[in-house]
Amino acid sequence: MRTATTVEASGGGRDHVAFVVEAEKLGLDVCWVAEAWGSDAPSVLGHYAAKTDRMLLGSGIMQVGTRTPVAVAQTAITLANLSGGRFLLGLGASGPQVIEGLHGVPFARPRSRTRETVQIVRAALGGEKIAHSGREFTIPLPGEAVPMRLSARPEHPIPIYLATMSPAMLRLTGEIADGWLGTSFVPEGAVEAYFAHLDEGLRDAGRSRADLDVCQGAEVAFARDEDALRPMVAARKEALAFSLGGMGSASTNFYNRAYGRQGWAEVAAEVRDRWQAGDRAGAAALVTDDMVLATTLIGTEPMVRERLRVWRDAGVDLVRLYPAGDDLDERLSTLARAIELVREVDGRPPEHRGPRRSDRPGYQSNPT
Repeated sequence: MRTATTVEASGGGRDHVAFVVEAEKLGLDVCWVAEAWGSDAPSVLGHYAAKTDRMLLGSGIMQVGTRTPVAVAQTAITLANLSGGRFLLGLGASGPQVIEGLHGVPFARPRSRTRETVQIVRAALGGEKIAHSGREFTIPLPGEAVPMRLSARPEHPIPIYLATMSPAMLRLTGEIADGWLGTSFVPEGAVEAYFAHLDEGLRDAGRSRADLDVCQGAEVAFARDEDALRPMVAARKEALAFSLGGMGSASTNFYNRAYGRQGWAEVAAEVRDRWQAGDRAGAAALVTDDMVLATTLIGTEPMVRERLRVWRDAGVDLVRLYPAGDDLDERLSTLARAIELVREVDGRPPEHRGPRRSDRPGYQSNPT
């Protein structure tokens, strides 16, 4: 497995820049930048590209529907060229609360919107004149305009990763993406919840699992012993309750559905209902210790090491680490310990600093 993290640059001053610079020195392979409802990803990625030399940098994610597909392609080309080929394009549909509630654009038909976005982006990256007539996009619009091609060209391959959770979107990921950005991952339930759908899409496209870079993420934190672990697990329950009850809208929460497919349908529904009713403490109280431990990398060092082995054996290629800590030094210390454990589990020597870019799965862009 290779190692990654995700940074959201809103707030925190410039600590996030120092974190990324130091993470590269630790040997981290990839840094993803989120945008959610805070800072945008491309601006931050451009800054990180100027501050780093080796680490790959990815949008994790740019939200489909908030930019035109050609604008996405222009951004990807610019970042890939400025970074010397270190850019990974991560796209995702987000959810109705952010897309409709914040951006004021329709969320309907995320699957066809994502498919057509990837088609148009790949056409633009390939230097084609952009002519597309689909359900979601018509380029050029009817009238006097004629198809154009971008004047900029990518100097390096730009892999496309999709962040998806529902069965239909997972099948699409297997069909067209170079990589999958997953979350809410329980290795023991991943075959039915995730991989069966990814593999169906891969088969439909005549591809195999080797053609898809599987990236999964979770919070990582180390406890001195099991007594110290108990309050750490308790503290994580409110954040998990927010994912189950506060992400998305009352009727559309992909995190809740993912937990439901992995054996917690009843409790996930109860957490959502409590959260939506305003009882956040009650919602958090319903979250079990097992739910926290199954979906995170929290525990004593032997526990985290064993969970990383389980993740590796489940098919994770790139592990996305969210290091816990009250300040920059603590987060970096946690990240360093986690990276060393991944290397140990992967059988790599401590001095290893990641494979060459050309060796990384998913680096060669997949044609439509």
